[in-house]
Amino acid sequence: MKPVIALVGRPNVGKSTLFNRLTRTRDAIVADFAGLTRDRHYGDGRQGGREFIAIDTGGFEPEKPSGIVAAMARQTQQAVAEADVVVFVVDARTGVSGQDHDIARYLRTANKRVVLAVNKAEGMLDAPQLAEFHELGMGEPHAVSAAHGQGIRSLLEAALVDFPEESAEEVPCEGAPIRLAVAGRPNVGKSTLINTWLGEERLVAFDQPGTTRDAIRVPLERGGQQFELIDTAGLRRKGRVFEAIEKFSVVKTLQAIADAHVVVLLIDATQGVSDQDAHIAGYILEAGRAVVIAVNKWDAVDSYQREMLARSIEQRLAFLRYAPVLHISALKRQGLGPLWKSIAEAHASATRKLPTPVLTRLLRDAVEHQAPKRAGMFRPKLRYAHQGGMNPPVVVIHGNALDHVTAAYKRYLEGRIRDHFKLVGTPLRIEMKSSRNPFAEGSDE
Repeated sequence: MKPVIALVGRPNVGKSTLFNRLTRTRDAIVADFAGLTRDRHYGDGRQGGREFIAIDTGGFEPEKPSGIVAAMARQTQQAVAEADVVVFVVDARTGVSGQDHDIARYLRTANKRVVLAVNKAEGMLDAPQLAEFHELGMGEPHAVSAAHGQGIRSLLEAALVDFPEESAEEVPCEGAPIRLAVAGRPNVGKSTLINTWLGEERLVAFDQPGTTRDAIRVPLERGGQQFELIDTAGLRRKGRVFEAIEKFSVVKTLQAIADAHVVVLLIDATQGVSDQDAHIAGYILEAGRAVVIAVNKWDAVDSYQREMLARSIEQRLAFLRYAPVLHISALKRQGLGPLWKSIAEAHASATRKLPTPVLTRLLRDAVEHQAPKRAGMFRPKLRYAHQGGMNPPVVVIHGNALDHVTAAYKRYLEGRIRDHFKLVGTPLRIEMKSSRNPFAEGSDE
């Protein structure tokens, strides 16, 4: 699983700037969730071959007992609880404050590995001003400048030293378990669905502890196919019975999606598509995971609500148009057969082999049917295509002047490829690679 790095510190020390530097973005990949303060954001980062989840928190004042400051403190404490490593951010310009000492005392009781980042330390790598930060008892201070990108690599190396580099995205070999995650906001029925699956199949299940926390994975067999359910609903074993605790953990959801081959996005038919649903769907798309949308509690809504829900899915989840939409009732065990069929089809599509001759022929037929728009004096020339990856499928197109291929034309090509290979439930990524123009810089001849 991806390690989790929480950024903690008093207000205005540059945590958000550091967060944006680590995630190489200006916004969290997963936007604010209801029930979480706006001062807590989650995003993906990468250092070399290691991926991680970063958490940006609000200014931490652990000694304040009430008001918005106390609410922010609770959010920071939750982030620390979710983290594998805490980066304690302090300000080199203002030096050590009493509030820094308060935070350091709290972190010592949290039983988490802490890396001390002295921010706003431009040109102060060996400056004597850094020595005073040793008094916090948080180990060696790392001088960084989040605004200028200085010292970030060494800081991440120190934070991720206990986590090995991930191997390249693997495609499961034939017969290997399909990793399946059920994602959704609280109380949509994730636990009910998983428990129904386990109860129907009467399987022996067990807890498999993860490397950094107890990530529970439940083996399940159906129709001769092995699956591995990745917990996002908080499954806990009690004797021989699995209890489901409906806790909404953003970190657990992000990790489960990243580890899965297929994600079932569960939506509550009685409440429609919420902002949380859209945020989770956006993360599934960013992660490139195959997805099936399951609308739970379908039996509890009337025909008007069903019509409005269909419109809501079409509008708010338009970017997942390729995902099949199934109507189920986990409690009454309705619609689960078609759901399993769609899960299998989505996985098959995500791992399908796309032969180069077939892709190239499809490309030429598509261009012949509708050529790309001319850009100035040049028209993009699409020459051949090949598969550049699986899970999700990647199609690499080679030619000339491909920088001018419009997004609309890429969608047109995607539609042709999807229709031919019957790709459902998986994103399809198209990459353009232009050949170098030997005359671009002029010629003496």
